[in-house]
Amino acid sequence: MTEIQIAQSVTPKHISEIAAKMAIPEEKLEYYGNDKAKLPIDIIDEEKVKKNNLILVTAITPTPPGEGKTTTSIGLVDALGYLKKKAVAVIREPSLGPVFGIKGGAAGGGRSQVIPMVDINLHFTGDFHAIEKANNLLAALIDNNIQSKKRSLGIDPRTVVWKRCMDMNDRGLRNIVAALGGKAGGIPRETGFNITAASEIMAILCLATGLEDLKEKCGNIYVGDTWEGKAIYAKDLNANGAMAVLLKDAIKPNLVQTLEGNPAIIHGGPFANIAQGTNSIVATKMGMTLSDYTITEAGFGSDLGAEKFLNIKCRAAGISPKTIVLVATIRALKYHGGKSLKEITQEDVAALKKGLPNLEGHIASLKSFGIPMVVSINAFKTDTKAEMQVVEAHCKKLGVPVALSYGWEKGGKGCLDLAEKVIEMASTCSNEFNPTYRLKDSLQTKMVKICRTIYGADNVVLSNLAISQLRKYEAMGYGNLPVCMAKTEKSFSDDKKRLGRPKDFDIHIREFEIATGAGFVIPIAGNMLRMPGLPATPAAESITIDGNGTIAGLF
Repeated sequence: MTEIQIAQSVTPKHISEIAAKMAIPEEKLEYYGNDKAKLPIDIIDEEKVKKNNLILVTAITPTPPGEGKTTTSIGLVDALGYLKKKAVAVIREPSLGPVFGIKGGAAGGGRSQVIPMVDINLHFTGDFHAIEKANNLLAALIDNNIQSKKRSLGIDPRTVVWKRCMDMNDRGLRNIVAALGGKAGGIPRETGFNITAASEIMAILCLATGLEDLKEKCGNIYVGDTWEGKAIYAKDLNANGAMAVLLKDAIKPNLVQTLEGNPAIIHGGPFANIAQGTNSIVATKMGMTLSDYTITEAGFGSDLGAEKFLNIKCRAAGISPKTIVLVATIRALKYHGGKSLKEITQEDVAALKKGLPNLEGHIASLKSFGIPMVVSINAFKTDTKAEMQVVEAHCKKLGVPVALSYGWEKGGKGCLDLAEKVIEMASTCSNEFNPTYRLKDSLQTKMVKICRTIYGADNVVLSNLAISQLRKYEAMGYGNLPVCMAKTEKSFSDDKKRLGRPKDFDIHIREFEIATGAGFVIPIAGNMLRMPGLPATPAAESITIDGNGTIAGLF
């Protein structure tokens, strides 16, 4: 059975039953049909948040299809349910870019999925659309003000940094010229699009604590300068009130369920290679209010997702995980050992051993945070006993607990070993995580600490453009912000071809973007782009629907 066939074989429980398991009063539910509901933010109880066991699921450097963080997260929640623990999964919403691009669906896999899978992977409750509209409203107001004669703020069109966004991979929109068509079309200028998952509005939604905070953060968005060099923000355009109105429902987390009928909260969807890579603060705190164990994931490898989860999200939210689960796969380790993507399902112990340094690199960087760790080997049917024994032995040699996970094949019952180890490790954690850098460090120092401690790089090299931008942002008073690295997810380095655990390399910062609303600075490394393109054979070509409305090909 395909992923979608497995998902469609299970009849979801009414969402009120799932809410009842978490003691959520029915009057708090905002129904989106029978199997989805939005939850109001006032459910959050900060005292309960402090007592929760927050578990972060991250991964080694992934292959293009991913290594199963969401599958592992959902399997772990279901396993904790078998062990009579009150647990909830808190994960991100899928972006249509990967769904129709290279990856297909992104709601877990096999017997460890969240449902309704089709809805979640497509329009869901409309959060991404609201984010896109709020983003593009600001863009329209900027161009309208540039065109205006009576109410002009004197914005220099050449300085406008705000881009439009769309939730689709479309390389043709990366760099465009807007406002063509004569006087009625506005003042022509160069601009472009970001994918919605990389927009600052997505980041703001995931870092906001409520509607007032959301409105304030939207107002603090830097859009460009006047002809005299004065900074202009969204609040100067009176944009933030209307933007918050468009986001009034999107800020509420979404309640769904796993295939085994356990609760899952899905909210927000920033990518980790070009944004902060983790779900919203309000969703995580809601999960921590309603459970004893909150299982959450952070995108791509730990060098991106986990680093940003801890240094940006946890710092902003005042939370800290009790255990980190590092997901590894035999196939990815063989890939990092030199095996081609077409051959990674073949047994090759030699290639596997050559790829182990990638696992070592992630373990080493995660240890810097001072949080207990468990390695979860996400098992595939092509993995052999000999290969699994090599990884298990290597983890034990490094002093890190390891569990074999069969969530894809067996659901929660396939993750019981992992669940037991997570419970054990979480019980030993009494401290908060150690940040990689201090906020009072300079932006340059913050980047160097991330690149050396997390990536294993020697140094950070800035282009002339990046140097001038860095000076400008520090002069504007933003040197105390965290940094959100935009870097390839395919390597510890900024070169996607350098697999394994590269040595003797620098991280090259091409340019900076600044997210004054979200509250971080974005160094863009190497050839990283904030609007992806489609692959040679997009997943969209295999997705279809028949006359009865049955969808096929969605993973």
